[in-house]
Amino acid sequence: MKKLTYLLLTGIVVFTLTAAFPFLTSTKNSEEGNSIQANNLPNSNTEVNTLDNFPAPDQGCLTCHKNIEPIRAHNSGMMQQIYLKGASMGDKNGCIVCHQGNPNETKDKTKAHASIIKDPGSIWALNKTCSQCHPDHEYNLHRSLMQTEAGKIQGATWGWQSENGYKVKYGNHNIKDSDGSTPKWGTPEYKKYMHSMRDKYPNVFVDELFELPETNVSNIKKKPQDAVFTYLRGECLRCHVGVKGKQRRGDYRGMGCSSCHIPYSDEGRYEGNDNTISKTETGHMLVHSIQSSRKTKVKVHGKEYSGIPTETCTSCHNRGKRIGMSYTGLMESAYNTTWNADGTPQHKLHGKNYHYIQEDVHHRIKSRKGNPEGGLLCQDCHTTTSMHGDGNISGTTLGQVEVECADCHGIPDKYPWELPLGYQDEYKTTHAKTPRGVTNNLQKVTKKFATIYPAEDGFLLTSRGNPFGNVVRRGNSVVVHSASGNDFISPTLKELKETDTWKHPVKATTAMVNISAHMNNLECYTCHSEWAPQCYGCHVKVDFTKGYGSFDWTKAGRMHDSLGYTGEFMKDASPFIQKGKVTEGRSYLRWENPILGKNGEGRVTPLIPGCQQITTVIGEDGKAIVTEKIWRTKPGLENGGDEGQRGIDMAPVTPHTTSAEARSCESCHTDPKALGYGINGGKFMHGYNTDKFTDIKDANGESLSENQRPQISRIDGLNMDLSQIVTRNGKQLQTVGHHWPDSGPLTQEQRERVERVGVCIACHQDLPNGDAAMSMITKAGDVLKMTPHGTEEHMNLLNSDINWAARTRILAPFILALLFIMAYIIWKQRKKLRKK
Repeated sequence: MKKLTYLLLTGIVVFTLTAAFPFLTSTKNSEEGNSIQANNLPNSNTEVNTLDNFPAPDQGCLTCHKNIEPIRAHNSGMMQQIYLKGASMGDKNGCIVCHQGNPNETKDKTKAHASIIKDPGSIWALNKTCSQCHPDHEYNLHRSLMQTEAGKIQGATWGWQSENGYKVKYGNHNIKDSDGSTPKWGTPEYKKYMHSMRDKYPNVFVDELFELPETNVSNIKKKPQDAVFTYLRGECLRCHVGVKGKQRRGDYRGMGCSSCHIPYSDEGRYEGNDNTISKTETGHMLVHSIQSSRKTKVKVHGKEYSGIPTETCTSCHNRGKRIGMSYTGLMESAYNTTWNADGTPQHKLHGKNYHYIQEDVHHRIKSRKGNPEGGLLCQDCHTTTSMHGDGNISGTTLGQVEVECADCHGIPDKYPWELPLGYQDEYKTTHAKTPRGVTNNLQKVTKKFATIYPAEDGFLLTSRGNPFGNVVRRGNSVVVHSASGNDFISPTLKELKETDTWKHPVKATTAMVNISAHMNNLECYTCHSEWAPQCYGCHVKVDFTKGYGSFDWTKAGRMHDSLGYTGEFMKDASPFIQKGKVTEGRSYLRWENPILGKNGEGRVTPLIPGCQQITTVIGEDGKAIVTEKIWRTKPGLENGGDEGQRGIDMAPVTPHTTSAEARSCESCHTDPKALGYGINGGKFMHGYNTDKFTDIKDANGESLSENQRPQISRIDGLNMDLSQIVTRNGKQLQTVGHHWPDSGPLTQEQRERVERVGVCIACHQDLPNGDAAMSMITKAGDVLKMTPHGTEEHMNLLNSDINWAARTRILAPFILALLFIMAYIIWKQRKKLRKK
């Protein structure tokens, strides 16, 4: 009895120490992760800690859930701690550590599951589950954009002009940054950087968010723009991690931590070995296992993978800027082709059909092992601070994401470690010029939970000063360790320049070496994004006709119970049905050569519609209150003058469609769309502001039918193409990235300069900084005001030059002959004079 008591006390002490100080456990750094050695396992009177099975595979929950997958490998440090804690709670298999329930009840399912937490990752149950070991993650996640969706909310309310200001005000739920303005995670350099960002942009980085209001339907005729609250709650906000979201193909996922860390297939069916879980019912995880970093292996049908697959991210990142789908090469289509082998239409994904355009080069690159499909995962670039949040409240993705292209690739004159912190993340701020260097010190959160790679010559730093835990310097090379298990050598521009191994030497040297303004003023992806999804015209109808309703995702999250269950789980859905049915549509879709503008950092960047909201609101009586309305800002905002600016918005974007070969010089310098003047210079689609009829007419154009109806109903105030953001004389036509004060269309000077170069670049590849003679001619032309500023001036110049060239060619022989004769006569006369 004394020996048994001693063993139990020893087990409790060991568990307490390892739970409080995980680093005390003996570990080894390997592909399999931090594994506790067999001789370091705690003693147990049952002696079931075998490292390759559950401690009690025929007891407790496993009496019914036989053969279920372990949430982590049995020999992992995490699983051993779960077993230890479970044993102290009376459950050797540790199921109740995450799920609660009653493992001792093996006959009555209702009793066994009385207090069970179905999804331990639920953000509303984390204090009972994940936060036992990850308390900071819970705090940060509640304030991250994945939970608040503050930027999306502010963008939509701006477009409807329900809220006229720039300040981020609403989130999915009431939340405060109660621990102050210092980020919970990050290096001292990062925290200093973010403090300066907060001071400079108080409208973006806020201390508190309020829950998005519900629409006051009784007042909707007086304030129809408040229908945006119904639109957001019923359609846009289903992706926040406080709910499970729509249950349909491609959208199946968990909640909270499980949104990313539990695998779900597109079809949402369980494919593991637990016979109590239906294999045909949708809405289930793929297998009962956590996906995380490289050391965390997940097994499915005898195959093994690690990391969080890109397809997990696309379960949410398929709307808005659509970066998840774009990264994999897909863009939504208005058509249901191609048809399947049995003749049925293309299977819808996320409720849409898709084209294949071209995937991002990072998604399709070969690894050092030569795996053709072994591209980078989203998490390989996007840091834990960006994904989980840093503990502060940010109102946009640009404010929360800390990585830049140069962090891994550098620039032609500098390796990444030679760049200062803040490079490509300037926000019109002059940062210190001292090299950022590398580091051997990782963040505490990385050392505690992530896969640790050899530092080699040091871990690279992000533009804001946090170390990449998976990107290291090796001499003058950059090695990226993917969570998938693949390793990649990231090309650096300085090495390509020094070794002259550019894929296209003339293009690369001209664009990145000779023209320094490109590197100083453009984002890398401005040229290297070959396409971007462009959904012009987001037509939104909110219909409050009596009896019409929609599921309220914000309320579903807020009205959770103590076990983390949200509205989707509850049998009675009526409390979560709000008044108003939401319908969406588009004007037209494009993918090629996106428009250029300026982002919040002040750099030139691609733009896509995001969103150009054109709104219709139907009252409770079934009659339209507003139809196809474009709201305007208050006077003076966004260069809108006295009438205000159109609330339709073009958004700066990182398209995630990177190609090693950049778009052509002509695609920017000679394309009016790129400059913001619209497709084909905005010459088409000017008829939005009048009804269009197609019925038979007489010779005078008068309709002959009294029953005619408009085929295309008008949109008042839209006498332009939706792809046009500015006129040639500089009048801004719609909002461009209103979250940040420095975002907007290209300036008049920028547009004119681009066009000046454009009229020369097709013939003169050396302009402006290549060939010395050409450079001198260009500068002389600028000084003498002879450089053409547009196509017409260029044509006139060419016409003049061609006329001179033609005359010269025709007259040249006669002039040369005359000169020869004159020279001969002069020579003869001089010869005679010398004889005299």
